[in-house]
Amino acid sequence: MLNIPSIPDYEYKERVKKVQQAMKKEGYDLILTYGNEAEPQYVRYFSNYWPSFETAGVLIAQEGDPLLLIGPESYTYASDRSKIAEICKLKAFRESSEPEYPGAKLDTFNSVFEKLLGNKPIKRFGVAGLPLMTIGVYEALSEALGGVKIEKADEIVNNIRMRKTENELACMRAAAKITAETFDYVLDNIRVGMTEQQVAGLALGKMHELGAERESYPVWVLTGKGSNQAISRPRNKRIEKGDMTFIQIGARVDGYASSIGRPVVFGKATAEQKELIEVGYKAQAAVIDMLKAGVPACEVAKAHIKNVTDMGYGDWLLYGPCHGNGTMEGEAPWIETSAEFLLEENMTFCVDIFLGSAKTETGLRMEDVVCVKKDGCENLTNYPRELFEIDC
Repeated sequence: MLNIPSIPDYEYKERVKKVQQAMKKEGYDLILTYGNEAEPQYVRYFSNYWPSFETAGVLIAQEGDPLLLIGPESYTYASDRSKIAEICKLKAFRESSEPEYPGAKLDTFNSVFEKLLGNKPIKRFGVAGLPLMTIGVYEALSEALGGVKIEKADEIVNNIRMRKTENELACMRAAAKITAETFDYVLDNIRVGMTEQQVAGLALGKMHELGAERESYPVWVLTGKGSNQAISRPRNKRIEKGDMTFIQIGARVDGYASSIGRPVVFGKATAEQKELIEVGYKAQAAVIDMLKAGVPACEVAKAHIKNVTDMGYGDWLLYGPCHGNGTMEGEAPWIETSAEFLLEENMTFCVDIFLGSAKTETGLRMEDVVCVKKDGCENLTNYPRELFEIDC
């Protein structure tokens, strides 16, 4: 096995205790943390279980050990990975093709409520990850709760996980190292004539070779027209001489994500391409320079908008300059003009400078992962900010 860091068992237990303390303060009898294959963070944060095909949840009461709730087919998988001892199979968490599993002995929401609370009535119930919940799970949960309101409780978890521990930071540093080495490999091997999908394949193969468990998100490679897509997937489109291509790579280690985004020009960059790239680098550097404990998040966003607008690219902006990073590449909180929080030590962010033009259908993203400190920030990825030109 490669020497890759991981989150120790005791830290999973500490996370549950922190949520239980918040539940007592807020008056929640139960909280269900919910996740799926694409967005597993609320489940994996407490259990290390990452659902596949099915969905999953962790049910937590104010006292005692939590339950891992899974679909009917994943017990052997879940029991191999779960940091939670008791695992319950519920039909509500089945895959979307909705098999019936006739004759299977399954738990229900009512039976798992009873396991944690006995006959105690539920007065307040929260879900962390509520925006992810399928209608099937929601309806089954609503029926079991009777008239008890299902409340969004994402903030209960977000307020805990947004400040990273040293074990989490070790995983994030390892993910950042793999991501940087993967980016180096892609730059050494990318060529005119390759498709975006082939370039993504270079990245995926290398990051796994280096020890990543998976990518942080679908690797993005967008070249020429269409590179103004802020969220996308690689196409079966060939790279041509003169193209500016933006490449977005992120590796994941023990659940923790990383990300690096840089533009690459095939051949000599034009004056317009050079100017856009320079603006992106200047904007990112200015944001990173502002990040330190005690700074109002909204002020960072306001300064970023003014800076980019003053450089003549205000109409290329789409969103605020940073989003949280950890168990997801994009997790709460966001740094934007409406943000009402102060930056704190060990908050981690992607400094994500996206600039895109509907007029030219081109764009780029400069992205690195940083950790906020008392007098500045630690740049975990810290990839070079230079003009990357590939000889053709």
